[in-house]
Amino acid sequence: MGRKKAKEATELKHRLYTRVNDQKMNELQELLRKNPKNDMSSLIRDILHNRQVKVFVRDQTLDNLMEELARLRNEVRSIGININQITRHFNTYPEPQRKALYAKMAFQEYLNVEPKINELLTIISKLAQKWLSK
Repeated sequence: MGRKKAKEATELKHRLYTRVNDQKMNELQELLRKNPKNDMSSLIRDILHNRQVKVFVRDQTLDNLMEELARLRNEVRSIGININQITRHFNTYPEPQRKALYAKMAFQEYLNVEPKINELLTIISKLAQKWLSK
């Protein structure tokens, strides 16, 4: 099964050949690196037709911050899972001694959450300063 034939008005029939100096070639390659969805010919066509050339910029300063947020999210999640498991055991056994033991364990896990939440709030306040100051 072949591809559909392009409409005659949009069909690209003519080839153009040109030469550019090193500086212009480096500039075009830099534009191409910032837009990974294009190839050189479509980039040049966009420039010739005065279309927008999309440039993707990635803020690498946030990489470490995002890794830290992901790590904290996983830690808080695992602490929450531990508390749920302890609560299930707490509700399973009717003996007061066991309930007291599980209550102490759940309280210790709950105390582990507080420093993680403080870390999260510190990171979020830094992000808020960065984003809201502009």
